Amino acid sequence: MSRELVAFFSASGTTARTAKKLAEAKGADLFEIRPVTPYKSADLNWMNKKSRSSVEMRDPASRPEIAETPDTAAYDTVYVGFPVWWYTAPHIINTFFEFADLSGKKVVLFATSGGSGIDRAVKDLKGQYPSIDITGGKLLNGSVNADSL
Repeated sequence: MSRELVAFFSASGTTARTAKKLAEAKGADLFEIRPVTPYKSADLNWMNKKSRSSVEMRDPASRPEIAETPDTAAYDTVYVGFPVWWYTAPHIINTFFEFADLSGKKVVLFATSGGSGIDRAVKDLKGQYPSIDITGGKLLNGSVNADSL
C-alpha cells in the first residue's frame, strides 16, 4: 500500500485550505512547511519592492529557514503545495527540497494562484533539482477531490 504525504506552504491560508482538502481526499498525511519567522501581511505586499517576499524572490539564493523538516521515510509519494509567487514557487519550497529527503519519492506539485499558472514553477523546480522525481504539477484553485492529482 502506498503512503502519501501532502506537504504545503501557505502564507495567507488559501493553500492550507486546499492542502487539507487534498490530504483528506487522498487519505494522506499532512505537513505544513512553516517558516521560522512567519510572514506578516506587510511581508506579502508584492507591490512593495522592500517587502520580505519581494526581497526573497529577487534573490535566487534566498532560502527562508523552515521550522522543521518532516521524516519522509515512510512515504512513496509527496505532494508539495504552495502559492505561486512571481510566477514560480516561493523560495521556502527550495529550502524544503534541500532539507527533506525526497530521494526515491514521487513528488507531485500543486499550487494556488490568483492569476498565474504553475508551469514555470514546475520547470524551475525540475531544473534546480534534477535528482528529484518531480512528475508534474497542477493548479488547484477550485474544488479538490482524490482525482485532482
